[in-house]
Amino acid sequence: MSDTITLGMGCFWSPDALFGSVPGVVRTRTGYAGGTTPAPTYRQMGDHSETVELEYNTAVVSLEELLRLFWDNHNPYNINGYKGRQYQSLLIYHHESQLDAIQKVLKERETAPDTEIQPYTMFWEAEDRHQKYYLHRYPQAVDALNGLYSSRDELLSSTLAARLNGLAKGYTNLSRLKEEIGGWDIDSGEGERILHVITQIRW
Repeated sequence: MSDTITLGMGCFWSPDALFGSVPGVVRTRTGYAGGTTPAPTYRQMGDHSETVELEYNTAVVSLEELLRLFWDNHNPYNINGYKGRQYQSLLIYHHESQLDAIQKVLKERETAPDTEIQPYTMFWEAEDRHQKYYLHRYPQAVDALNGLYSSRDELLSSTLAARLNGLAKGYTNLSRLKEEIGGWDIDSGEGERILHVITQIRW
């Protein structure tokens, strides 16, 4: 079963890579959420914050695990030296059971983090250049991966792109990824094609 959570922890590039490296996270995308400004953009964000939206397999990774990773990997009191809405520490839950999990993990913390918690209303996907930012630092990797997918959107929304973005940032390694791919529910031919492509890339 899959579920979705939306997180703000400063600039969305690193969280996209961090959570993209986690087994059980199916796909990630960066965007703007938490405010009321219609149709926000990076240059005109209004009262929204930079966020990353995660789709995850609840049979592989729990929301509690993702929340611990969230709070352990940013300073909610002073993100990136700023205290504006753009870099707000933000948790947007999509249903009430997620709020229960949030409250459970909050009770584990020694101090209450300065994180805004609100229900989901709208998520505005960020511009193309902000998706899988670290992976795009390896143009030859993107060129090679394009041969595996029928469109750029399919590539950017793939689990493989999420993992490789995490690898490009240093949150995972190729050996771990190859082992994980061996357990994916895909036919052997597709798995072999993926492994051939990613092992030819010079990371």
